[in-house]
Amino acid sequence: MKYIVSWSLPYSTFNAAAARFLQAGGLPPAPVKLIGRWHGMNNRGFAVVEASEPKALYSWVAEWSDMIAIEATPCLEDAEVGEVLKGLKR
Repeated sequence: MKYIVSWSLPYSTFNAAAARFLQAGGLPPAPVKLIGRWHGMNNRGFAVVEASEPKALYSWVAEWSDMIAIEATPCLEDAEVGEVLKGLKR
């Protein structure tokens, strides 16, 4: 399943979070697959990951929760949403 992971980085933890990111790279643990990650210039960002094990994804979120406000939500691609919408009774 794919997830959107979004975060906001408080100014109070910016330097510590930047140091951790530069040291470790901020990559999720296996078997979570990073599909892409984008950083805004407003101290916010998001990533799209694929995870078959929610516990591994939770581990990654928990690892960063002392530095950033972070959340993960399951998501669907357009084709998957289209299938769901076609099945709706109106």
